Amino acid sequence: MNAFLKREDCPSSFELVAFQKGQLSREHGVDVRRHLASCDFCDAEEDFYEHYPLVELQIEKAPAIPAPLYELAEALLKGKHSNGEALNALLRDGLVLDKA
Repeated sequence: MNAFLKREDCPSSFELVAFQKGQLSREHGVDVRRHLASCDFCDAEEDFYEHYPLVELQIEKAPAIPAPLYELAEALLKGKHSNGEALNALLRDGLVLDKA
C-alpha cells in the first residue's frame, strides 16, 4: 500500500475541482482520471469535493505574504530549516502572530 499523502506529482486541489466541473482540457482530464485511479489520496480528495462542494469566493486580490514569512515557508518546503535562523528572525521581528 502506498503512503496516504499528496505528492509532488499529484494534481493540485484546484485542478481536482476543475476536473469535477469539466473545466480541464480533454488531455489534462484524461491525465487526472488516470492519476485518480492510482492515487488513493487524490481519489479521496476528489470524493470529498464531490460531497462537500467548495463555495466560490469573490476575492479581488489576495493579500501579500510578508517577505520574511514567505522566505521561511520556502526554506521549510525546501528542507533548509536545520538551524531555525529564519524562524528566530520572524519571532525577533514580531512577524509571527500571537495565538488567540
